[in-house]
Amino acid sequence: MINTPLCLGQPRFADNDLAALAKREGIPAAWRQAFQKYGAGAPTRVSGDFAVAIELADDRVFLAIDRFAIQTLCYRLDGQRLAFAERADQLGATELDPQAIFDYLYFHVIPSPRTIFRDVFRVPPGHCAVYENGRLTVAPYWIPRFEEGNGESFNTLRDEFLQIVRDSVASRIGTAPVGCYLSGGTDSSTVAGMLTQITGRPAESYSIGFDVPGYDEMEYARLAVRHFGTHHHEYYITPDDLVRGMPAVAASYDQPFGNSSAVPAYYCALRAKQDGIEKLLAGDGGDELFGGNTRYAKQRVFGIYDALPGIVRKGLAEPLTDSGVFDHIPLLKKGASYVRQARVPMPDRMQTYNLLMRMGLDQVFAPGFLVQIDTAEPERHQREAYATCPASASLVNKMLAYDWRYTLAENDLPKVVGSARLANVAVGFPLLDDRLLDFSLKLPTAYKLKGVKLRWFFKEALRGFLPDEILTKKKHGFGLPFGPWAVNHAPLNKLATDSLHGLADRGIVRREFIDTLLKEHLPAHPGFYGELVWIMTMLEQWLQSKHQGQLPTTSAKAVGGGL
Repeated sequence: MINTPLCLGQPRFADNDLAALAKREGIPAAWRQAFQKYGAGAPTRVSGDFAVAIELADDRVFLAIDRFAIQTLCYRLDGQRLAFAERADQLGATELDPQAIFDYLYFHVIPSPRTIFRDVFRVPPGHCAVYENGRLTVAPYWIPRFEEGNGESFNTLRDEFLQIVRDSVASRIGTAPVGCYLSGGTDSSTVAGMLTQITGRPAESYSIGFDVPGYDEMEYARLAVRHFGTHHHEYYITPDDLVRGMPAVAASYDQPFGNSSAVPAYYCALRAKQDGIEKLLAGDGGDELFGGNTRYAKQRVFGIYDALPGIVRKGLAEPLTDSGVFDHIPLLKKGASYVRQARVPMPDRMQTYNLLMRMGLDQVFAPGFLVQIDTAEPERHQREAYATCPASASLVNKMLAYDWRYTLAENDLPKVVGSARLANVAVGFPLLDDRLLDFSLKLPTAYKLKGVKLRWFFKEALRGFLPDEILTKKKHGFGLPFGPWAVNHAPLNKLATDSLHGLADRGIVRREFIDTLLKEHLPAHPGFYGELVWIMTMLEQWLQSKHQGQLPTTSAKAVGGGL
């Protein structure tokens, strides 16, 4: 009925008997016993990163992945046969799902449970699937529950936090040669510093830079190097690197993936591999667990609007804003913009500036493609995911939980894991340790976002450990200078131009839109429109690598279980 059992990652069994069984007979035996004993609740008693698909003696099949989907698991139902694999492209499907392509261009990734293939689905983070009597049921086994601590002093929380961080770094070192990514931010600098302290020798740290004004943050990485004394390695990405790397990175993923940091991350991991490093520790998670993204402060400001009396909002502010009167008064124009955004409910408000929607779907997509998709699907997906967080949670905590799904599980972690896998390097995420996640769940909201001060507790707890310049640096988010390079570097421009015209040839986007995007929008605003050109280029490069032809013309839609 199914494939050979699949057990990935480094699961840690809380049940002592299961932990002993794992050591004695192996992880598959422990998982089998766990599901036999606890049923679909078995994953709640396991920590670490894992993906498991296993059949019991009574013919039930259980599938589960960790809370952040560090490990991945895909499945396909073919009659009475359930097939599963780590990757979506390992299950023999060939027909592409137009809705998934639209979702990719909207999110820059394809959020689970959907995949690029019409009848292949991905188990969402923190979910378990049970196959029994020919029926597959997918449901979450873990939902974030924020239980803010009471009465614990800052010093007590700080000491607990620092010990957890130290233990989580130590537990991921292992025996193989290990290094760390170092961007110069608080997260990666913390990991680099802890790695150096724990091992008693300079950590092997790796950074990527861009020799473009306004895009390079290498100096902050060098601050951490001088402070902790790491053995540092720097590599500056060039446009030629992108010409070589974009097709290779796109082809390495099991479906289109549009995070523009994936190619630089690949070159970083490749440099480490060339130096003999077998595993890199990454700093992902600090922003999302402790309130470090600028949108948390921005949305808190918008949230003030919801607290105003209804008569003020509905009877005064919104009618005046809708009338357009404020738009002609310079001092009130910003107020009108505030009202327009604040009146949009969460989480829709976070997509107010989605470029795809602002440009007009009928202007972007070919008519034959557009009729095959449900344009409201991405918003429904986000609303359902946002609603899984208890209503009693604060706005900040709801946004954190939202980002655990969309920013971490669907985007940043696949970026790091996938790019490192291509370089044949393993990855560890100390700041996503389950113990640190549980600590975040009990931390008061005011400790994560104090007023509009981002991740106040995290920074204060590390004061004295990290350099003050790193603690006080503003978040820039410069990213990759793809847009400017795509305008001025002929080979990169050709790669992008050919790729986007390829999407037009496939009937996905309008040829007129591609011409306007490349000839007018990109040269005028390369930093702004470069991201759209990037995700379209990576889509076409993936399609070319998989030898996929035209999309199906049917309007049928694939439906996956669970979010």
